[in-house]
Amino acid sequence: MPASDQQLTVPVGETSISAVYARPADPTATVVVAHGAGAGMDHPFLRGFADALNDLGLATFRFNFPYREAGRKFPDRPPAAIAAWQAAMAAARGQAAANGDRGPLWAAGKSFGGRMASMAVAEGMEARGLVYLGYPLHAPGKPEKLRDGHLYGMTAPMLFLQGTRDTFATPEILSDVVSRIGSNAVLHWVEGGDHSFAVAGKKRPAEEVGASLAAPVAAFIAAHG
Repeated sequence: MPASDQQLTVPVGETSISAVYARPADPTATVVVAHGAGAGMDHPFLRGFADALNDLGLATFRFNFPYREAGRKFPDRPPAAIAAWQAAMAAARGQAAANGDRGPLWAAGKSFGGRMASMAVAEGMEARGLVYLGYPLHAPGKPEKLRDGHLYGMTAPMLFLQGTRDTFATPEILSDVVSRIGSNAVLHWVEGGDHSFAVAGKKRPAEEVGASLAAPVAAFIAAHG
């Protein structure tokens, strides 16, 4: 049977955030998915990505960061975003346990959401591995200011999915960073993709673009048990 969305509310300190849990029959793992800085959990890109993961036998747990829940445009500072990640992972773990699922929990995120996931894991949040959908290694045009310091020394499996035209990650620099992280980090290039994985001359709905990333993610998760 196809997965159906379950709307949830997750407490985070003195506030709460919205979340959506979707579980196919007998999922092999649960993927917790965070949105990027400019769009919430219901953006078509994330919906398409999550739906495609469900079709591939993975449960998903999407959530909003507090700033998005409150209708603000400027992203949360790391402490608040990390707290939201910790709360979302705990809630996803509870949903999996309630359904008798024993598969691992993975943390995935688009841009800002993925970077905050990595910072949360670096601070001790438990996750079997990490998936970055366009890691924001540096601001466009500012490759001298890298956001990579916390990545070194992390032992969890990491999959970087990155467009070759992504202005938030100079290809040569990102390749070097991934190689220096170690054998637990893998870089998967999307030829011609920008930061939203849109490919010039190939117009596709955002939902379809997100769905196209599910297969390499599912394969990476399967390869790491």
